Amino acid sequence: MKIRRAEEKDIPRIDELLSQVLEIHAAIRPDLFISGTRKYTDEELKAIINDEKTPVFAAVDEQDGLMGYAFCIMQDYSGSNNMVPNKTLYIDDLCVDEKARGMHTGKALYEYVMAYAREQGCHNVTLNVWEGNDSARAFYDRMGFQIQKTVLEKIL
Repeated sequence: MKIRRAEEKDIPRIDELLSQVLEIHAAIRPDLFISGTRKYTDEELKAIINDEKTPVFAAVDEQDGLMGYAFCIMQDYSGSNNMVPNKTLYIDDLCVDEKARGMHTGKALYEYVMAYAREQGCHNVTLNVWEGNDSARAFYDRMGFQIQKTVLEKIL
């Protein structure tokens, strides 16, 4: 397995994985997510892949087939009035193909993202996990993530 930057040629496969993630979210929160859709259009994916502030890392097999991805967003708080100046790498989405799970692809992506964040001088790496996505939560717990803040809601 190798980790590299995602390329436009990966978009059809990224679409498949985005659909897998969406179905997990739709099962957990059908009041928010629409089954059969995905988070980004192909045009949005092209823009994301080609933007240095939103690196997408691809875990590929020996034939360069996409096994998983990590969408990241660089956040810079150096101009904030109320926060210590620092950079954060936010993991917007991390997915491993359901057929490739158990092969340490997620851990390899995690380690690559962490190394990238260190190289960029980031203070931390953050992400969100939907309540009810127990397998993702367990994975991030194993990787050493801790709760930074809690988001609450009251459905009306």
